[in-house]
Amino acid sequence: MKLFDNKVIVITGGTGSLGKVLTRRLLQRELGSPKKIIIFSRDEAKQHAIRVEYQRKRNVTDEVIYDNFARLIEFRIGDIRDYHAVCSVLREADIVVNAAALKQVPSCEYFPFEAVKTNVLGTENIIRAIGENNLKVETVVGVSTDKACKPVNAMGISKAMQERIFTAANVIIPKTRFICVRYGNVLASRGSVIPLFHEQIRCGGPITITTKEMTRFLLPLESAVDTIFAALKGAKPGEIFIPKIPAARIEDVAKAMMGDQLISIEYTGIRPGEKVHEILVSEEEAWRTYDCGEYYAIRPMLPELIKAETGLRTLSKEYSSGDFLMTFEETKELLQKYNLMVTQDDKEDKELLL
Repeated sequence: MKLFDNKVIVITGGTGSLGKVLTRRLLQRELGSPKKIIIFSRDEAKQHAIRVEYQRKRNVTDEVIYDNFARLIEFRIGDIRDYHAVCSVLREADIVVNAAALKQVPSCEYFPFEAVKTNVLGTENIIRAIGENNLKVETVVGVSTDKACKPVNAMGISKAMQERIFTAANVIIPKTRFICVRYGNVLASRGSVIPLFHEQIRCGGPITITTKEMTRFLLPLESAVDTIFAALKGAKPGEIFIPKIPAARIEDVAKAMMGDQLISIEYTGIRPGEKVHEILVSEEEAWRTYDCGEYYAIRPMLPELIKAETGLRTLSKEYSSGDFLMTFEETKELLQKYNLMVTQDDKEDKELLL
């Protein structure tokens, strides 16, 4: 029996970039045939757009047959902050992927308690719903970020708390496995810099970069889903799975995307709460981080969750985007591979719209 065979899978924040790719991969049945995929989010417009897409309608105004609850993909309107909505959506769940989040660094910096409500209290709502209602959930995967490692901004702090809350839940609710994945910038997701660069280049510039030294990990959306699948298959309770991924200078990303076009670059300075280099594993975590092939796994600190194992190869230093930089040519090849370059046709299409 494969991992997802006959499973009910709930994706919170399922209308986001990650949720959409995760849904598509689940529908490909590479790890089995789910019984039901439930997309749980606040945005009715995005839910409707995805529903129309999967029903192969040509326009959003085409007739849609609303047999929502009878389909393989079921859409649920609700907020991760609402305990009762979370209880309802998890009632039949076997696997939960918590992709609901506030993740824009400046927004969270100005409204930090809003980040707490979604990223911290929302996480606790999942645990409360499972524990207080004795739900049969087998595994919960929390989607975290490199900003949770040695956090310096409100978003990172709230995500670091999400990790700790999920880790501790394994002690309180041992019948459910709570694990996390942590990774850097996801290429072309709504929260990444790629769409901004695309727009700036199409408009003729300038491209805005904070500083010449800025580096970031770059992870394709497909690899983000691969990490979730790997964690579901191999992570022990309380572990955080981290992909081994390339990093690049943001300046190289911008220059590669613009190609031969003559576009100016403006350096705006580091924003509040921003790091020059991102870190996926801190030096404090390195001694309990072991190598498992294409991924690193951070073991939990809680002694109740640690089992003695021999032969584990742990890291000797932190895992930073400043230490594993691609060359300019390698950065360009990565962007070309995922069709993220701005072509002349893109620019002409923008001019026609204007």
